[in-house]
Order: sequence, then structure tokens, then C-alpha cells
Amino acid sequence: MTVRPETVDRFRGDQPAAALVRVEQAKGSTPREPGAWMAVGPTATIGTIGGGQLEYMAIDATRAMLARGEDSATLDIPLGPEIGQCCGGRTLLSVARLDAPGWDALRRRAQEDRRRLPEVHVFGAGHVGRALAEALALLPLRPVLVDSRAEELRLAPRGVDALLTPLPEAAVRDARPGGAFVVLTHDHALDFLIAREALARGDAAYVGMIGSKTKLASLRRWLKESEERPPDIGPLVCPIGAAGRPDKRPEVIASFAAAEIMQNIATWQARTPAVQQGRLE
Repeated sequence: MTVRPETVDRFRGDQPAAALVRVEQAKGSTPREPGAWMAVGPTATIGTIGGGQLEYMAIDATRAMLARGEDSATLDIPLGPEIGQCCGGRTLLSVARLDAPGWDALRRRAQEDRRRLPEVHVFGAGHVGRALAEALALLPLRPVLVDSRAEELRLAPRGVDALLTPLPEAAVRDARPGGAFVVLTHDHALDFLIAREALARGDAAYVGMIGSKTKLASLRRWLKESEERPPDIGPLVCPIGAAGRPDKRPEVIASFAAAEIMQNIATWQARTPAVQQGRLE
């Protein structure tokens, strides 16, 4: 779960007395890794340290700490039958009341976490594009809905960045390595142009285009006729979300395409050094 900076702002306004719970150590099998966090207020929480009894215990202990007027605590929790979890590991949690500098640091962390998410540029803000962007927003990804039509972008789902541009291919050139490009505009010629730009990069985790085998053959022919050295079309996924066929409802296509994208990005990250992903600077 990636917490957006504006979510931190709303939480701060609603829960002025709150504390940050952070995983400091994780030994053996545990729900989350060191660094995972959640913020706990009297009536709400954001973030997660893994759910289950571990999280319930942490929430209860944090609220009790806040009620007593204390500023910090340490929780050492074995994840065994005694608390109703079968992970078998052990988690050390730190709990710290959030003061003004703490809130500011938490917001900066949320900003940085979001900045480092893999970008998924969805070209075309029609029915399928919006459904796909909404599905991607639930994942640890940063969907960017790109279109030249302001009226379509106004319908972008919450949690999705919208980019209004007359030159969508420029968004391809400016993107970071390891992201995804999904092409489903209202214009086949524009689809071909964007797909060519994305394939030419050579560092995308996923390039997909809505369509059919006929459309794919047309793209291959167009590239061969228009370029002396066309990019390799092999990595292109077309049609996207094919596992869900023959159901062509936007939400169904989006769900299967989102799974494709997440799988390809995870594979790319696993085999690519962090410095090339932009995670080490």
C-alpha cells in the first residue's frame, strides 16, 4: 500500500494526535519488511505493517500510548500461536508520537515513495484507458493517463495523474526506465507512433497495445515501410489483457492487462540493478 502525500495531509487534519509505527527488525517469516510503516490516530490509520493480529496489536498499543500521553514505545512481537498468527517470525516495532517535524518527514517520505514507483503511461483516456488506470492505482505503481482531449482527462479516476498534451510521444521520451507504456488511443496512426517510440527505448518493462492480430500485422508492415532500422516489435504485447478474452468489457480487459503489467514490471525489477532503476542516486 503506497500512501499518497495528500492522504497524509488529510489524515493529519483529521487525527492531530497520532503516532508512527515502523518495522525496525523482521526475523524469520514476517508480514512486512523493515521500513514498513503505518500512522495510527484515535479513530483511523493509514499505511500498513502487514495486517492481521500483528497490526491489531500495534494499533491497540499505540492508541493506549497516546491516551497515556506518552511519546514513544517499542513492541517486540512473536508471530506465533499465542497471538493467532502462524508466520513463525518475530517483529520489532518502534512507535513515536508525530510532532510537526515528524509530520513533515512523513509527508516527504510519502512523496519520495510515490516518486520512486514505476510509472505506467496509459495513452488514451477512453473507457478502457480509464478502467485500466483505476485498476493500476490500486497497485504499487504510478499510473499516468495521457490524452490530447481535456474532456476525457476530466474523467480520470482518483489517484491517477493526468497529462494533457498534443504530443504524447514526448511523454514516452521523458519517462524513466523500467516503466510501462500502454497504447489505446482513439487513432490507430497515433497508436503506431507511440508504440514505435516506446519500443525504440529498449528499457521498458512492458509495452502493450490494444487491438488484434490484424492491427499488429499492420504495425509491423508500417514500421518496415517507414524506417530503415525499425525497432524490434517482439516485446510488444498485442492485444493487451488477452487472457480475459472473449469478454471485452473495459473492466475485464483492464484487470487482465493490469496483471500483465505488474508481472512484467516485477520481472524487470528482479533482474535489473537498483541503480539502473533509479532507486539509488
